[in-house]
Amino acid sequence: MNIAFIAHDKKKEDIVQFVSAYNHLFEKHELYSTGTTGKRIMEATNLSIHRFQSGPLGGDQQIGALIATNKMDLVLFFKDPLTAQPHEPDISALIRLCDVYSIPLATNMATAEVLVRGLNRGDFQWREIVRGERRMIDNE
Repeated sequence: MNIAFIAHDKKKEDIVQFVSAYNHLFEKHELYSTGTTGKRIMEATNLSIHRFQSGPLGGDQQIGALIATNKMDLVLFFKDPLTAQPHEPDISALIRLCDVYSIPLATNMATAEVLVRGLNRGDFQWREIVRGERRMIDNE
């Protein structure tokens, strides 16, 4: 699975702790992140993460491009709902793309916990079918 990590400044420590707790699970997947969030996660874990620009410099849009081309399977975006973000239109566009393309999205740690437990159970294998990685066998 292709998994993206994004976090606003006041939520970066939370996502680092969360990813660290599930390091053993995430190491089995292809990981992507906006710049600073990815750097902080990599410094705290042994995970290899493809880092894009920071969010305000276009990283949200780079991840959005993967969503729009059906190359992203899960997005964990720890948002700070109490601080105004100067790139709010980019954030809204990313969330909209997740809705348009039915990409599971967590915007807080509680929802991320539920999604990661589902990931561990194999509940997201339908994404492989959507991406065409598995061939569906009809009438067998």
